[in-house]
Order: sequence, then structure tokens, then C-alpha cells
Amino acid sequence: MQSHPQSASSTQIEPELLLFDLGGVLIDIDFERAFRAWQPMSQLSLDEIRRNFGFDLPYQRHERGEIAAAEYFDHLASLLRLQASHAEIAAGWNAIFVREIRQTVELVRTARSRLACHAFTNTNAAHQAAWSAMFPDVVAAVDGIFASHEMGCRKPERRAFEHIARATGVALGSILFFDDTLENVQGAAAAGLQAVHVRSPADVKQALARAGVVPA
Repeated sequence: MQSHPQSASSTQIEPELLLFDLGGVLIDIDFERAFRAWQPMSQLSLDEIRRNFGFDLPYQRHERGEIAAAEYFDHLASLLRLQASHAEIAAGWNAIFVREIRQTVELVRTARSRLACHAFTNTNAAHQAAWSAMFPDVVAAVDGIFASHEMGCRKPERRAFEHIARATGVALGSILFFDDTLENVQGAAAAGLQAVHVRSPADVKQALARAGVVPA
């Protein structure tokens, strides 16, 4: 069966800028790796760690840069009953990064010869340091990276997309955005972007081909 990107808005205007999520689109991530790294340090079982962990308010505040890593790691230690140093918690925290998604990175390189390409990631300082060191080719594949903790806002907040539009000088409706999280795609579409829900590199290729920036 042919893959069809689930777009929250159809491509009606020729895009002037391509905007890619990192985790799940350009970099493969797996939170299970963090849970397994933390379990030997915890009084909880692996299943209990999975259940207790969530993208809660401290997680979101950390991604907006409102709290530092030390405060967030203290929250994780309490939440997951970790008997561990900040360095040990950070090692598990950064274990989520698996590999670059080469097919999509190659598509970005090809598209960049036609249009400006940026990344937009909900992240934090510890993770940014990790993925920047682990995946230099991904960082080099785009013109720039918008990181939520540096912006003070995160997906799917409208103000985050408006921030990027102002910073790049590109109208919201002329930005073609790719993300693997449907909530972020819907938030982008509500803000006026052209938005594509990514489930595989094929979804990215199809949307870029439809926009005329890579061969079909």
C-alpha cells in the first residue's frame, strides 16, 4: 500500500522554508532506553518507571528553559525513586538517542539546494549537547536549529511557530513543517503553517515531491 502523509493542512502555497522536527523525523529516539538505564538505580520496577514517567509540567518547563537540568533531574529522582547522582540520571536521559534517520537526512540535503531548511525541536540543554555531539551530520544538514529551551516556548504553542516566522522573515503560511507528533502537526496547522504528519521517511519524500523540491 502506498504511504500518504497525513497533513493537517494541504500544500496550497509554494513553500519558502522547510521546517523539520529532530526526534522522530531526523533522529531516531527511544525513551525505553532511558527507562532501562534508570531501572537499576530505582526502587521501582521497569513497568512502574514507564507508568510514572510522563511529559508533565516539569518536563515542559525544562523544555522551555524555565528550569535547569539539576532541578528537572531532582524531579525525576523523586518521581522515579532514583538513588543516583545527576550525572547518572543524565546518562540515562541522554540514552534515548539511537541513530540518525539517514533517508530523511538525505532528503533534507537534497531539498536544501532549493529551499532554506531549518529544524525545530522541543529539547533542553542536556539533550542538545548530546545530539549535537552524536549527530554532527544532522546538524550540518540544516541551515539552523530552533531549540525550545533557547526560545522559551515549545511545540505545539502558537507563539513558538510565530517566533520562527519572525526570526526567518517567512510568513507562517509559506513554511512547510514536518513532525512525527500529531499534536504538534495540528498546532502548526492551527498557526497557519503547512504541516505534515511524519510516520516514515516516505511521508517526507512524498510531501517534498508534491512541493516540487525533490524528485518524485
